[in-house]
Amino acid sequence: MLPIVSITLFLPLLGALLVMALRKAPAPLVHGIGIATSGLTLIGALWMWSRGVNETGFAQLEELAWMPSIGAAYRVGVDGISLPLVLLSTVLFFLSFIYSVKVKERPHAYVVLMLLLETAAIGTFTALDAILFYVFFEVSLVSMYFMIAGWGHEDRQRAALMFFIYTLLGSLPLLLAILGLYLGSEPHTFDMRAWIDNPPLEGGAAMLALIAMLFTFAVKTPVFPFHTWLPAAHVQAPAAGSVILAGVMLKFGTYGLVRFALQMTPDSFRDAGIVVLVFGVVAALYGAFAALAQSDLKRLIALTSVNHMGYVVVGVAIAALAVDPAVRATALDGSVLQMVSHGLVTGALFLLVGMLQDRAHTREMEQFGGLLKVVPILGWSFVLAAFASLGLPGLAHFPAEFQIFLATLRVEPVAVVVILGIVITAGLYLRAIGKVFLGEPREQWTGMSDLNTREVLSLAPLLILIVVVGIAPSLVLDVIHKTTVALQF
Repeated sequence: MLPIVSITLFLPLLGALLVMALRKAPAPLVHGIGIATSGLTLIGALWMWSRGVNETGFAQLEELAWMPSIGAAYRVGVDGISLPLVLLSTVLFFLSFIYSVKVKERPHAYVVLMLLLETAAIGTFTALDAILFYVFFEVSLVSMYFMIAGWGHEDRQRAALMFFIYTLLGSLPLLLAILGLYLGSEPHTFDMRAWIDNPPLEGGAAMLALIAMLFTFAVKTPVFPFHTWLPAAHVQAPAAGSVILAGVMLKFGTYGLVRFALQMTPDSFRDAGIVVLVFGVVAALYGAFAALAQSDLKRLIALTSVNHMGYVVVGVAIAALAVDPAVRATALDGSVLQMVSHGLVTGALFLLVGMLQDRAHTREMEQFGGLLKVVPILGWSFVLAAFASLGLPGLAHFPAEFQIFLATLRVEPVAVVVILGIVITAGLYLRAIGKVFLGEPREQWTGMSDLNTREVLSLAPLLILIVVVGIAPSLVLDVIHKTTVALQF
């Protein structure tokens, strides 16, 4: 059988090597290679989706001996939790490459870093060997650091350094937890499937490993108070970098929370579930309140990511605390779908802010007004994405958040106070729409051009998917539920 997971995983890396070999190629050819490579990778992910998953564990498994003396191997595969995130990643990278055709400064390095980052992202979601997972997890950090530092905005060096230090230091506890799980397994192995089927640690050792993992994934998600690197990184990153950072890389934290913390130390997670739940609630409410105070449109969207990822953490914590398997599956269904919907919605919003900044060279909401009359396609696209972000029924966030809140109400009713975050988010987005797009346009913006073909091609698929997932969430939930309904912990 064709190793489609490995082909999809390493296609971007091959594209990066090709670009490196063509050192004197013109920028259009370099960008064309990036688009073609990411397009083929998307086709590979769709092929994986067509193969589907099963209810008995991981599917589409591929394995090759690597370091047999220590129980490490090249192991990849997918289940209903990872497969939607692989497809989401390939969609966002493909659209980001289309948008990035305008990049003329060092295009070779830009495309190489983006392709390397795509391989790292797919590898993080498909790896079933802990060493392999950690390698991909860290490679993504290096790629994003250089993207922010090389193609970011005015304060990019400081933001890139803060991002690198936070996430690098945050990753070290995960490495210690992986070593602990390895030493606790019998026979010693780095096979993540073995750790999930038979958690190797108990008691105090398991709790220490859980604390280490929670720290790493709290930084990566991020949750309050480990979020302070996020606004600066988003604000200073190029638009495509923000799309990938929010749409893909933040999911490393919540995916790891499910794959490692929940599945490999289930008893300890259950004991600590209330604490994790509190962190999720605080993150969701803090992110909404902090976003409400922003005047920079991109910073506002960055902080709403803290809010929405807080809902994911709440869902995972509720799954750990739930006794009823049906409630547990509902909470995890909502959490994984929220990861997907957040990638689509926030990706669209960051692209739109990037398009607006390209035209106006400012992100300050007070500087705008009446743009809906000047750039109606951009304006109405922002309104749609903003309504999706505030949880409007019929758009992508609603079915995800509804399941999380429903499960929360059945397990820890007090925690449903997190729903206030939706009210605050609605207020901040309506305020942003009013300031930027409603009213009469200012004279300096009357000549602003609306979206061009490149921008429409990079944005329209996200808006379409936001509506499709909102109206027919079962297209994604059917895949997710096959795994969540069968989880035993």
